[in-house]
Amino acid sequence: MANRFFWYELMTSDQQAAEAFYADVVGWKLQPFPANGHPYTVLEVDGRGVGGIMPIPPEAAANGMQPCWVGYVHVTDVDAAVAKLRAGGGTVHHVLDPIPHVGRIAVVADPQGAMFNLLQPDGPDMPPLPMGTAGTVDWHELHSSDWEKAFAFYADQFGWTKTDAMEMGPLGTYQMIAMTPVGGDTNCGVTNGAMYNDAQAPHPYWSFYVHVDAIDAAVGRIEAGGGKVLMGPQEVPGGMWVVNAQDPQGARFDLVAPKR
Repeated sequence: MANRFFWYELMTSDQQAAEAFYADVVGWKLQPFPANGHPYTVLEVDGRGVGGIMPIPPEAAANGMQPCWVGYVHVTDVDAAVAKLRAGGGTVHHVLDPIPHVGRIAVVADPQGAMFNLLQPDGPDMPPLPMGTAGTVDWHELHSSDWEKAFAFYADQFGWTKTDAMEMGPLGTYQMIAMTPVGGDTNCGVTNGAMYNDAQAPHPYWSFYVHVDAIDAAVGRIEAGGGKVLMGPQEVPGGMWVVNAQDPQGARFDLVAPKR
């Protein structure tokens, strides 16, 4: 599972409300986890953790951080990964102290400023859940200010490769990518993300499309729970349906489904 996104975390201003919202909208099961004494809830699918919810750290909140989702890339040596990232033009914001039963984490950003985390897990690797499992992330999308330079960075850091590309007229190229994990991952080589230049984005960021069974029913749950649909439902190539949305605390999130 190395060198690919494998964990997804919401930092929010109201943890309890966010937990109730996503448990209803996505169907995640909630499992409290004492992370160094700080409140943390693991999001489970079929008994397996796929992500978590935590409060925005006080220091980050004081600096104006708003609720958001962040993805974790699996690395086998966080010190080596941090050194390589710096050499490649990325930014290292924090290297956290080791967290028992979790591992070592670095909070970083690519050269365009899109934030993500590195995680060297404390424990054996777990095989990924099959793509298309409800509650897992099907698609990773980088909204960049310069996707070509961003791709060169991620290709150098993690071995990701280009696959197909789609021209979007005035919006430019939508470049699809394959994350290339090490160690016999059955998803190796699958196109599971894309990068493009998003002039409307306030800053470069990663978005993560969570699989649900049907998009219209999910939209109903979003709106009933106090969230807001920003765009969609929209059919995308391959016959899938997506929505871009915002939770009640203001964090952007995205859903994908095989049917309306």
